[in-house]
Amino acid sequence: MKLRLKNISLSLADFTLQVDEELNRRVTAIFGPSGAGKTSLLDLIAGLRRPGSALIELGVSTLTDTTRGVDVPALIRQIVYVPLDLALFPHLSVRRNLLYGHKAEAENSPLFRVANVVRILEIEPLLDRSIANLSGGEKQRVALARALLSSPRLLLLDEPLSSLDAKLKSQILPFLERVRSEFPLPILYVTHSTEEVAALCDEVMMLERGRIVRRGAPEELFGSNGHAGQSPVSNPS
Repeated sequence: MKLRLKNISLSLADFTLQVDEELNRRVTAIFGPSGAGKTSLLDLIAGLRRPGSALIELGVSTLTDTTRGVDVPALIRQIVYVPLDLALFPHLSVRRNLLYGHKAEAENSPLFRVANVVRILEIEPLLDRSIANLSGGEKQRVALARALLSSPRLLLLDEPLSSLDAKLKSQILPFLERVRSEFPLPILYVTHSTEEVAALCDEVMMLERGRIVRRGAPEELFGSNGHAGQSPVSNPS
């Protein structure tokens, strides 16, 4: 499904976020230093911030068009955003977190049934536990499951492994690979990790001070040594 991000302009503290891209790969990494505007871009796509200007289209649906006054509310964009802090409800059990936002009609789809998502992310033993009693890796799997159970058209993941130590990252990365392989959803994946990009992503957009400075396949940008090269990569769109 194509995601069009045209004429994006959003004033931030030290620079203006400016993006003009079309994305049609399954998993696209948004890669760059802290403060580059990565999370702000996700906020615009999710409908959580208002841009100075933007045309945002997902498939045939226009989500934002400042020239025509179109601004689809975040709650009905069918976009799920898993933020850095996961935004789980600490006063609810895992089961009740999962069912929040889950549509009854989704049970008609084998893919988005509760039982299927629970099986893929291996969280059945956690269902009756409280969020407060989960490890960081368990919380991450619950957050992914809750996101999937809303039957999204687009999944936004903001540094999903950044709060985990190396051991937990190695345990959770295979679950992200499962999500990628089992669910035919476009995913935007914000990360600082070349390892995560190599394992999960089809394409990388490198963002610096609000602008896409390079774009291409992970092996083109990082090569075998895991470091970004110096030669520019042309926009393949």
